[in-house]
Amino acid sequence: MTGRRVLAVDGGNSKTDLALLREDGALLAHVRGGLSSPHHLGLDGSVELLQGLYDAAVAQAGLRADGRPVAEVGRLLLAGLDFPAEERRLHDAVAPLGWARSIAVGNDTFAVLRAGTERGWGVAVVCGAGINCVGVGPDGRHVRFPALGAISGDWGGGFDVGLAALSAAARGEDGRGPRTALERVVPAHFGLRAPAELAEAIHLGQIPLRRLVELPPVVFEAAAGDSVAAEIVDRLAAEIVALVRVTLRRLELTGEPVDVLLGGGLFRQADARLIDAIRAGLGGAGDAIALRVTESPPIVGAALLALDDLGAGGRAQRRARAELAAAVASETETMIHG
Repeated sequence: MTGRRVLAVDGGNSKTDLALLREDGALLAHVRGGLSSPHHLGLDGSVELLQGLYDAAVAQAGLRADGRPVAEVGRLLLAGLDFPAEERRLHDAVAPLGWARSIAVGNDTFAVLRAGTERGWGVAVVCGAGINCVGVGPDGRHVRFPALGAISGDWGGGFDVGLAALSAAARGEDGRGPRTALERVVPAHFGLRAPAELAEAIHLGQIPLRRLVELPPVVFEAAAGDSVAAEIVDRLAAEIVALVRVTLRRLELTGEPVDVLLGGGLFRQADARLIDAIRAGLGGAGDAIALRVTESPPIVGAALLALDDLGAGGRAQRRARAELAAAVASETETMIHG
């Protein structure tokens, strides 16, 4: 049995998963920690968190971190790595730590793409707190977006949807906009009665502004019978369609079948309206587009990319996918029910 191992990391804006696997796909360790994005923690804070997770995984696997790499290759895919310079800085910070003989660093959208397709190429859109998109062509070409928010032309993700909902609720309440069910359900989510109360609470620091990322499920539910909420959902669908269409065009993939994957927490909360609107918007964008929400967590994609680097076959990859998905599901269940 092979003794070579791989290290995989999927680091987002809310949580980070780190896994150690054997080349045959057997899962040796899986640990979870908080957010690891360098945008939020800074480079040093990100590396410190990753080091802690690595140490915990090594101990869980019953290995010894005695200065020698425990893995042959490592794939570290993190949110907040939007430019090559950011990837280089993180790589240069972790490479000397000796976690793996070789380490590749990249954006977490690549994990979503690999988790959702066996082809190894296609388009992935990630909606979590924000929105991002990546495309990989069969010839290896990449399409990326800065994904820096409004300063790079982005709109979408949980925070933008939540902010739009609160804004619409406030305008409906004071008469600047149409009346909407959001006037009631948005403040109710935070235990308040009126949009003005919620705005005051956020302004005074009693409720953190970042908690607006909790609102997409509220908006999705309201959209079934409220035109204002429905417009927010339709706007999100249009932004996703625009990202996918541009990516397909730049990769010259509009004339052949291609996988389009939707990943991130927002899609796990979405209802059929959003997915149907995206599918309708992509009509004619490419022949036989296979649109689907990814079922496997992104850490699976990071692990499969690491196994790809070792040349592991389909049997090892299937085992890795099954064992890692089960471990993540168990971790999530424990977090929900304690």
